[in-house]
Amino acid sequence: MSNRLFQGVVHQMRDAIDRTIGVIDETSVVIACSELGRIGEVNDSITSETLSSSAPFVINGHTFKSFGSNSRSEYAVFVQGSDDVAQKYAQLLAVSLSSIKQYYDEKYDRGNFIKNVILDNILPGDIYLKARELRFNSEVTRVCMLIKITTKTDVSAYDVIQNLFPDKSKDFVININETDIALVKEVKAGIDSKDLEKLASSIVDTLSSEFYTHCIVGIGTAVVGVKELAHSFKEAQVALEVGKVFDTEKTIASYDNLGIARLVYQLPTTLCQMFLNEVFKRGSIESLDQETLFTIQKFFENNLNVSETSRKLFVHRNTLVYRLEKIKKLTGLDLREFEDAIVFKVALMVKKYLTANPVKY
Repeated sequence: MSNRLFQGVVHQMRDAIDRTIGVIDETSVVIACSELGRIGEVNDSITSETLSSSAPFVINGHTFKSFGSNSRSEYAVFVQGSDDVAQKYAQLLAVSLSSIKQYYDEKYDRGNFIKNVILDNILPGDIYLKARELRFNSEVTRVCMLIKITTKTDVSAYDVIQNLFPDKSKDFVININETDIALVKEVKAGIDSKDLEKLASSIVDTLSSEFYTHCIVGIGTAVVGVKELAHSFKEAQVALEVGKVFDTEKTIASYDNLGIARLVYQLPTTLCQMFLNEVFKRGSIESLDQETLFTIQKFFENNLNVSETSRKLFVHRNTLVYRLEKIKKLTGLDLREFEDAIVFKVALMVKKYLTANPVKY
């Protein structure tokens, strides 16, 4: 794409400059020239060392001036002649082409393209046109992760994550705002969600252990096709939001493993309040003390097994049975019965959701 860009500029300037002008790349191949027949020529006299020179240099009767991006000389302009006029032309062309390339890269950069896709800042019909223009491979599997920084430090989390994923042709690290960073990573087809969680865990561990920066990570589903990246990003956002409500102690939330929490999160708060009123019509959930709620949590964790739960709680079996009877008396729900246990579990999740999203009248 740079070849066409440079050739367009050279073509427009050839009438204003009464000399042969052109551009070579870092392999010393002529990629643009006012004499079209010279495009493709290789200048063996120019090495990477001479190309890295910041000052103009003369070779074979032509004046060269290097330019590029990121303090690296990727190209050089050349002007026929070795006099002062040729040197001035070369310097002016180098400045002009460098500025044009920088503007072009910013406008058509793949990272900006991906950012516009995931944030829905590009029309669906333009996505595949732009992907083809940028030679972006749309037929591979990718996943979006959203990394939210929860503690501020002097370390740039964006730079750290970029260093963790240096392959800019496959992986894209994007600044969303001051605290959120998106990672769009190419993965193998059919990747297991556990492998994605391990990858997210490595990000969390690196930031925490080496840079004392804490974060939480939301993982979307793996998708094929650039257009679907927006869906994966939204899923990562939902995973983070749901995780903040239902699994506050976890640092990684995967959209694939949200379970019932995803359903509860999508319910209107007024409907949730009606459900709670129906379930706890005999007694408010607020009437249950912290010890009782902790007992319920352990009872669920041990798959409604009374003996195992009493052993983990270091209480006599009869003590646990007494507590369960107390819960039944207060709420009308016997947690030893599977159906009642399900209702109570969902009710606790709904309560958590309402606490995070109070009913608006």
